[in-house]
Amino acid sequence: MQTLNEIRSTFLNYFKAQGHTVVPSSPLVPRNDPTLMFANSGMVQFKNCFTGVETRDYTRATSAQKCVRAGGKHNDLDNVGYTARHHTFFEMLGNFSFGDYFKTEAIPFAWDVVTKEFGIPKDKLTTTVYHTDDEAFEMWKKLGVPESRIIRIATSDNFWQMGPTGPCGPCTEIFYDHGEKFWGGPPGSPEEDGDRFIEIWNVVFMQNEQFEDGSMRALDMQSIDTGMGIERVAALLQGTNDNYATDLMRALIEASANATSSDPDGPGKTHHRVIADHLRSTSFLIADGVMPSNDGRGYVLRRILRRAARHAHLLGAQDPLMHRLVPELVRQMGDAYPELRAGQAMIEETLKLEETRFRQTLDRGLKLLDEELTHLPEGAELPGASAFKLYDTYGFPLDLTQDALREKGRTVDTEGFDTAMAEQKAKARAAWSGSGESADSTIWFEIADTHGATEFLGYDTETAEGQVLALVRDGATIASAKAGEAVTLVLNQTPFYGESGGQVGDTGEIRVEGGKVTVTDTKRVNGVFLHIGEVSEGEVKPGQAAILEVDHARRGQIRANHSATHLLNEALRDALGDHVAQRGSLNAPDRLRFDFTHSTALTPAELAKVEADVNAFIRQNTPVETRIMTPDDARALGAQALFGEKYGDEVRVVSMGRADTGKGTDGKTWSLELCGGTHVARTGDIGAFALTGESASSAGVRRIEALTGAAALAELRGRDTTLASIEGLLKATGSEAIERVKALLEERRHLSNEVSQLKREIAMGGTGTGAGPEVETVNGVPFLGQALQGVSGKDLRALIDAHKQRLGSGVILLVAEEDGKVAVACGVTDDLTAKVSAVDVLKAAVPAVGGKGGGGRPDMAQGGGKDFAGAEAALAAGRAVLA
Repeated sequence: MQTLNEIRSTFLNYFKAQGHTVVPSSPLVPRNDPTLMFANSGMVQFKNCFTGVETRDYTRATSAQKCVRAGGKHNDLDNVGYTARHHTFFEMLGNFSFGDYFKTEAIPFAWDVVTKEFGIPKDKLTTTVYHTDDEAFEMWKKLGVPESRIIRIATSDNFWQMGPTGPCGPCTEIFYDHGEKFWGGPPGSPEEDGDRFIEIWNVVFMQNEQFEDGSMRALDMQSIDTGMGIERVAALLQGTNDNYATDLMRALIEASANATSSDPDGPGKTHHRVIADHLRSTSFLIADGVMPSNDGRGYVLRRILRRAARHAHLLGAQDPLMHRLVPELVRQMGDAYPELRAGQAMIEETLKLEETRFRQTLDRGLKLLDEELTHLPEGAELPGASAFKLYDTYGFPLDLTQDALREKGRTVDTEGFDTAMAEQKAKARAAWSGSGESADSTIWFEIADTHGATEFLGYDTETAEGQVLALVRDGATIASAKAGEAVTLVLNQTPFYGESGGQVGDTGEIRVEGGKVTVTDTKRVNGVFLHIGEVSEGEVKPGQAAILEVDHARRGQIRANHSATHLLNEALRDALGDHVAQRGSLNAPDRLRFDFTHSTALTPAELAKVEADVNAFIRQNTPVETRIMTPDDARALGAQALFGEKYGDEVRVVSMGRADTGKGTDGKTWSLELCGGTHVARTGDIGAFALTGESASSAGVRRIEALTGAAALAELRGRDTTLASIEGLLKATGSEAIERVKALLEERRHLSNEVSQLKREIAMGGTGTGAGPEVETVNGVPFLGQALQGVSGKDLRALIDAHKQRLGSGVILLVAEEDGKVAVACGVTDDLTAKVSAVDVLKAAVPAVGGKGGGGRPDMAQGGGKDFAGAEAALAAGRAVLA
């Protein structure tokens, strides 16, 4: 018996010997087809090769492509477990030619593999051709297939199209006859949907291009696209027509039976089949970066997993089951798909967490379903409102409710479900419109209501294809935008990060056929990503396919700064204490800024420790890992959260760095934070970290500013250059230079004191005769008024005190100027304060030098100005107060 793994190897090795390059499977999330939710055939990753948009260093390829059909227009979920051949996950073997060989090689290749490599009897095979494809018909005849088993098909079953326009061409297929014991007829007959004749191979001759008017022309590059479902071939080679009886699926079914202590072929047979199939799809999706969520691909993953969890519940499993089956899946498929083995820990953790959460609501949901059924006549369908309540309250997707009811012989009123869904959306729209948000925000809610949330691909890629859903300007949708016009684009999926959590929005380019948009910012509103920019070339319209490319260098710098912020946060907590909490951040391409709670400025030693710690964890070069969990579970592990931030029922938890006294499940994680931003793959990717500033941000909040990567190295190099220049001027190095600077500062202090003393002596001595400035009597009060240049404001108090001592009784008014700064001060001896206030004299004098206000006590007051030319007028104004 040929195992499934042997079948895969035989196929790939055959075509490798025929000059084909063995190309690994592409991820399940397509990067080059925005219309697909998941890769659903082998040709998806080669689409641009067939259209000529992309060229590679080979023209022949072969692959084993992992595929999922469980969402969108390709959805087999409802039938999985109840039929012999429906799967959510399957493998498609294929060989491809990009303008190299065509029909004369492709058909013999297929025949050789089927009849020689796999040894399938020729008399069990039937072929089909498109009804006008005489060339393919004749080729099958030459290979010995009787005309009676070459069936002409006139329908689209044997004519492949990529879409309404574009590459297309006829197909030829190979069917295997499982024999009369199975009901069904050959292709093209009324009984063709039976289980007797099963398609095992399809060859597409991509030879035409179709236009909007229905006309066609021959393609310049004629190509081949084939597909063979490995599960179907494995079934017939292993003597069955049931895919679930093959060696790989049987191993997974028996693992499920062992884990639940139940019979794999007993009453729970269907449950085991569902679990085995869903184990593959959920595990491969998680390995490719899809995480459970409430929209998009993550929601499909959640639906599949919850469906499996319900079937495990029906088998009597009391605890989460799926994660315990992952090791068997890895044993079966890990060699062919290394990403399974690499992601095993993440797969197990995600499955366990999601199933645990769902089991908490499963019993209540099923109880509600049973209660609803008790009020209905026997066999009556479940009202749509009840099905919607299950969905809205307990997270039961409609298909999960339908699956549960199928076993009871009942259906659901789907129209009623849709009505209840529409009513909820209408209420949500009304609540949004009345929430006080700006008028422009309403359009984003309407777009989200119509098209759903934008699928963010930016955790895994910075380049992807998307479909333009809407163009918006001034709060309204528009039909097109042309070169030079500002526009905001909404697409179904994007690698562009929308500004949030302190991380700035991405910039880059969006290209469509005949147009290009330069994206200057990306924001996010109500789950919709807004690509803000200007049409730089041509024209862009809704409905167009687009290539989205983030500014890679800029994103790389942002990632480094954001990841460094996480390390900085933990380093501050380690250096200062657990009272440190984030109060805001900025993660831009050129710098990072981090605000945190702390009451005093950091000392040089504390700053040095923080900077050294961050760089130490950068040098560790450990992986940066992300997990999805509930906020409560994350906090239980010690994860830090942003104060005041609102989190949903699921969060991304980012961990980095290893430490003996850490956090997390193993107590060894240095930094663990709730964060939805983008990060480096390893801490070493940050490069380096350099603090550039520490200051007060607000009361009780400090601010750190820093650089990473090349900018940090440039900052440190600049510091070295500055230090070298200083050492050169001092003619000293290292600690000797420090001592030299200290000596110079001390010398400067002494000289400054001497200068101040000399200035005061000169001021006291007036013209230098030693008699001091002239004192006059105004209204019986001794008055000394003096304008001084080269004297600073801080010296005026000492001068006034000296004049008071010399005079014994009197009023002193001084106006001084140094380095363009004007100061005014007035002093009154104690015996005169009851008669004259220094404040009154000062307020009269200050306006003359361009100042306002000033104040003090009756015996001493001081103010300032900006125009020393008014000094004499200021003295006169003070004198007038006494007069």
